[in-house]
Amino acid sequence: MLTLEDVGAAYGLSQVLSGIGLRVDAGEAVALLGRNGVGKTTLLRTIVGLHPVNAGHVRFADTELTKVAAYRRARAGVGYVPQGRGIFPHLTVEENLRLGATALAGRSTKRSVSLEEIYTLFPTLARVRSRAGGVLSGGEQQQLALGRALLGEPRVLLLDEPTEGIQPSIVAEIEEALRRIRRERGIAVLLVEQHLDFAWLVADRYYVMQRGTVVRSGTTATDSPDEVAPLLSV
Repeated sequence: MLTLEDVGAAYGLSQVLSGIGLRVDAGEAVALLGRNGVGKTTLLRTIVGLHPVNAGHVRFADTELTKVAAYRRARAGVGYVPQGRGIFPHLTVEENLRLGATALAGRSTKRSVSLEEIYTLFPTLARVRSRAGGVLSGGEQQQLALGRALLGEPRVLLLDEPTEGIQPSIVAEIEEALRRIRRERGIAVLLVEQHLDFAWLVADRYYVMQRGTVVRSGTTATDSPDEVAPLLSV
């Protein structure tokens, strides 16, 4: 579904990603782990086209995306929920959600995800659909950002720190939502996550980054979080 081959990226003369090799298969969830500042967010931005690649290849469903504009990647089915959620604070919940469907412009497939399905997936959003996004709690905003991305009907969904600053009850709802979209729609997930417990609940496989490169990978079924934790400590 998504393949990175020897990907590199830089900020000016500073190389921040080097030799990244990574794959996400159809319908699976993969966790991207590492301390703050190792390049995880830059890698996600590189995949979605918000930061340029200076080496290697990004491929999605056998299509070369390395030089493709971000909006074309969205239309191809690459969804993204950034750290900080990126919602529009002065628009209502429903207006924010409707904007997600703009990723379908120019796509040949028929729209199959409705607002009501998003409200079923996240019942809290149905109750606050007329409120401005900026007055929602952090957990509600994260659900809104997820719902908006899903209305773009992604084939792979990239999530940057989806549980950051969110109360446990909402984290559990997000976990269940990710299970449902994988099970019912076959959407693949690549998530940056600091909490190993959540990563092991959600992901099938993982990659660990240090200093802009992948230093370890494995499966959550065979590897223990305790084995990985020392690689994430300061």
